[in-house]
Amino acid sequence: MQKLFFILILLMFISLQIFAQSDSTQASRWSKSVVLGFNISQIAFQNWTQGGENSISWTGISLIDLVYNANPWILKNNLKLAYGRTKLGAANYKTNDNELYFETVLSYDVGWPLNPFFSNTVRTVLGNGYDYSKTPFVQTSKFFDPGYITQSLGFKYSKEKVFSSRLGIAIQEAFADQFATLYVDDPNTIYKIEKYKIDTGIESVTEGAYEFLENMLFTSKLRLFSRFNSLDVWDVRWDNTISAQINKYFTTNLNVLLIYEKRQSIKTQIKEALQLGITYRIM
Repeated sequence: MQKLFFILILLMFISLQIFAQSDSTQASRWSKSVVLGFNISQIAFQNWTQGGENSISWTGISLIDLVYNANPWILKNNLKLAYGRTKLGAANYKTNDNELYFETVLSYDVGWPLNPFFSNTVRTVLGNGYDYSKTPFVQTSKFFDPGYITQSLGFKYSKEKVFSSRLGIAIQEAFADQFATLYVDDPNTIYKIEKYKIDTGIESVTEGAYEFLENMLFTSKLRLFSRFNSLDVWDVRWDNTISAQINKYFTTNLNVLLIYEKRQSIKTQIKEALQLGITYRIM
């Protein structure tokens, strides 16, 4: 599965190169943004009588946006990588953040309020994931176990960089290997465990950004997916972030990620992270 992901990355850059070579004024058509962030929290004790335990926690995140506007074609690529670890006392390191989200959207401006688009999305984890509530720890995931690839074709509405929403017919492939076969296995085949599943349905993605105070930005992205054979059940991924820029290099942000996927859990999953750290914008 790693080879599959790298092939997708390679195809993205090949497509960008094709677009770039199609026009001598390519430089003015590029819109690039690369943001790297690193947050760390550490405390250590020695001969300390008031109690406490050594701890260290760190997270790293990268947000990469590459947009090529060759009117009427627009190719938008977005890559989010997040990974973190924490250690308390003599215990081993534990994973506290673990995400890969890669999206490519190709749209064509026909001069209508709604424009046709084609998108491809890849979702998985970067490293091994564990359930730390059990003793001993139980591994629950690894790279592309589970992994999801979704292609969608439909229409998109956008308003500059403030708001966009798209709706289309989608095909979603789900992959598993050792730890996530429950998400893709067909319960009707008792003597066989499937490691691949394909679903057709409807996908909706809505995202927006709002600067409500000086140096403070709220961004939100809501993805919905429902299968044609169960339109009363929707997969939900709602990613929300409030960022406050303290100065050129330091920022604080509050991120709340809500996920509901019935095959993973009948309960809503929520991850909340409040971070203060170094952020560096390369482009």
